[in-house]
Amino acid sequence: MSPPRSTDPLWLATGRGPGAARPAIAADVEVDVAVVGAGIAGITTALLLQRDGARVAVLDRHTVAGGATGATTAKVSALQQTRYTKIRRVHDDRTAAAYAAAQLEAIAWMDALIAAEGIDCAWERLPAFTYAADGDQVASVEREAAAARAAGLDVEVTDDTPLPFPVPAAVRLDGQAQFDPVRYVRGLAGLLERDGGLIFERSAVTGVHEGTPCRVETEPGPTVTARDVVIATNYPLLDRGLFFARMEATRSYLVAARVRGEAPRGMLITAGEPTRSVRPHVDGDDTWVLVGGEGHITGAAEADPERFAALEAFAREHFDVVDVPYRWATQDGMPTDELPYAGRYTPVSRHLFVNAGGQKWGMTNATAGAFVIADRLAGRERPYGRVVDPNRVSVKAVPKVAKAQAWVAAHFVGDRLRPGEASSADEVPAGEARVVRSGLERTGVYRDEAGNLHALSMRCPHLGCLVRFNDAERTWDCPCHGSRFDIDGAVLAGPAVSPLERREPPGAS
Repeated sequence: MSPPRSTDPLWLATGRGPGAARPAIAADVEVDVAVVGAGIAGITTALLLQRDGARVAVLDRHTVAGGATGATTAKVSALQQTRYTKIRRVHDDRTAAAYAAAQLEAIAWMDALIAAEGIDCAWERLPAFTYAADGDQVASVEREAAAARAAGLDVEVTDDTPLPFPVPAAVRLDGQAQFDPVRYVRGLAGLLERDGGLIFERSAVTGVHEGTPCRVETEPGPTVTARDVVIATNYPLLDRGLFFARMEATRSYLVAARVRGEAPRGMLITAGEPTRSVRPHVDGDDTWVLVGGEGHITGAAEADPERFAALEAFAREHFDVVDVPYRWATQDGMPTDELPYAGRYTPVSRHLFVNAGGQKWGMTNATAGAFVIADRLAGRERPYGRVVDPNRVSVKAVPKVAKAQAWVAAHFVGDRLRPGEASSADEVPAGEARVVRSGLERTGVYRDEAGNLHALSMRCPHLGCLVRFNDAERTWDCPCHGSRFDIDGAVLAGPAVSPLERREPPGAS
């Protein structure tokens, strides 16, 4: 595998548009609505609320589009691998039809907004395909085609795709789209600020008190007072609502390969495992093919560099690759009942809302979720609002919820019983991490390439599970609920809001 030029996503490394740094919150602020999260979910929600007349402030731990939005494949499609088969299995055709309508409405709204506002984001309409990588996946393609048709999508089954190799069958849906998500969200952020909206970067939210008014606490110290609060983080950061018990956090990997000649004119993804997602991107004189897949639950032992190697090997096998200068990973919140969350945070919430759980198709789901929340705050109701209600009850999803909680329980208990991997920090090689155990104490120790030691408590501050080292990304990840931390313990992704506790390297000479 060739060494990457960057482990930043292609979009963030090459992004253009109004990307100047925004200030951290420095003084108390009072607005109508506070939105937590400056990705596509948060910025779209804020823009819609502002257009309804609300004064809005957006806060983010990182930067505009600097989280999950900036790491997506950025497919804007109502055809989503085998999503309709899964929805049909847990719900019914009426629910699947409402979900499909939400996706189509989101695409149409984004298309119109980009045209009306002249947002430069490489927006392009292309067909989407779910394809069978081999004969074993043909049945999955046929089931998805039937489920998608029942949901109202005008799909066809074909064996003709833009891939440079034959496939036995594929579902095709025309008129879908792809774009540069960073340039798009930065464009929306510019519209928000143009009309008086506030955006605070590097402003981590550490707590929300729902009341009249609500109070949002931040890590820099200042407080935002608001009538309503919307949590639009990739994984809801507040424990109320028990979203951590109803969602799984998963990691997926991507490589961007620069290629000679024309890239496939379509967005494609396999109907089964191993997942191979393919889409083109043209930027100036450069033509790219993005290849994604190799997913697993966050914190699983499978997080290793071989994931990237498998994707690069696929790209080199099927395309005329010049080089593979970018590789990165992303995280998705996966609700156990196959539908996203948009609406009141809990059954008793009156001023706290959530837009999350995009389940790998966040571009459309986040946008549709923004519609639902904006309507709710304005006293309107979206036709599909009940389908994405965060407080819905899905009886058929109970076995999957139980399976997810069994995974959590196994790690909460089992990881505490595992032996240490080293008896001293001196045994940790450069560029690697080890669990150093002394009695009942466990310390995660990483030695960087310069030989410096970084030692941390392994106890996740969210609910106490023990984090695991991610060899592919050099992070500490929680296998229970998906919180992620850098080598010095800083929070990279929630639901945790506090860092890992730093420690002295045990046994270091």
